[in-house]
Amino acid sequence: MKLSQLAAKPQLIEILMDDEATVKEYGEALTFHTWDRQPMDVFVRLANTDQNNIGNMLDIVKNMILDDAGQPVLKDDAMLPTPVLMQAIGRITDLLGK
Repeated sequence: MKLSQLAAKPQLIEILMDDEATVKEYGEALTFHTWDRQPMDVFVRLANTDQNNIGNMLDIVKNMILDDAGQPVLKDDAMLPTPVLMQAIGRITDLLGK
């Protein structure tokens, strides 16, 4: 297969957070969106971020947690509850690791 066959524009995909604790806390599964492919600079910045430096990781990932229109959820003063944010970061890093 030629690499040109794999090259494509990023697609907005839905990420489902349906673990037992989340459903119990919020009464339903939570969803957000992200791009299925990230620019190389974003991937490299995330890969080079120390797992213990949550501040740096948040700066990178906050633009990857999107609504269904592809707009950042975390903007202005809007924040997510910490457990939800940590789970979203985990889901994104798992996605990029595949």
